[in-house]
Amino acid sequence: MTFFATAGFAVNVIASIPSPSSGSLELGPLRLNAYGLMIALGAIAATWLMGRRLESRGWGTRDDASSIAIWAVPAGVVGARMYHVITDWERFNGRFVDVFKIWKGGLGIWGGIALGVAVGLYVARRRGLSVSNTLTAVAPALPLAQAIGRIGNWFNQELFGRATTLPWGLEIDDKHLPRGYESGTLFHPTFLYEAIGNLVLCVVLLRLDRRASLRAEPPAMLRPGRLFLFYTAGYTLLRFFVEELRIDPAKSAGGLRLNQWTSIVVFVASVTWLVIDSRRVSAKQVAQAPPE
Repeated sequence: MTFFATAGFAVNVIASIPSPSSGSLELGPLRLNAYGLMIALGAIAATWLMGRRLESRGWGTRDDASSIAIWAVPAGVVGARMYHVITDWERFNGRFVDVFKIWKGGLGIWGGIALGVAVGLYVARRRGLSVSNTLTAVAPALPLAQAIGRIGNWFNQELFGRATTLPWGLEIDDKHLPRGYESGTLFHPTFLYEAIGNLVLCVVLLRLDRRASLRAEPPAMLRPGRLFLFYTAGYTLLRFFVEELRIDPAKSAGGLRLNQWTSIVVFVASVTWLVIDSRRVSAKQVAQAPPE
């Protein structure tokens, strides 16, 4: 069999990505909600990476990372749920109990990052850790957690993109099929795009930080704390384009979805802060330099 015939055979066999038949995982007598499990695994991975980075730099310990996570992770889940409920209140109006059904999906990353990071930094300060160093340590850990957590959307068969004929199109069962689409229609697996993008972002942030740590004087843009701004800029850039493919109901204005507008605001703010701060530090270094 030639190479092209083999490739064609593989495409025919893997002509789509199947969705799980259930939103739960059975491990012996245990029945676990897959969405919640993926979020928990993401939090564990992020805590491990953050703790490892704190110890490698001498900024803190793994116990510090665990103590921060104990408070920051629940706060992040609460913040993420609050953001989702507030921005999609019409879905919960008159069904207040549904607000607490997190296992069915519905977490807004913006609320999660805002409240989770705020609480995490508060705990870090209480433990005597530097805020800037903590932000640098956690920056690559956040996209790692998001990448793992996104797999939960696959189990829930939610947040997929528009119809596609690509070989990696996502299968959706009739129960979760959007109105107006025929049974068997394939969709863009936007959860997978974002998961892969977050893993790439994690690696990029780790490499940026490593290069900065190997220099006696790191660039102004990569001083302690600034890596977090690279994370927010990188993630919002990714999210803007992924959001363009999604077809789930969302508030929109000017032809863009709410999360796209949020991405634009956060991206511009992050880049602007990096540029202005870099110029300020460079000017200060020039002013303090001894005359030749």
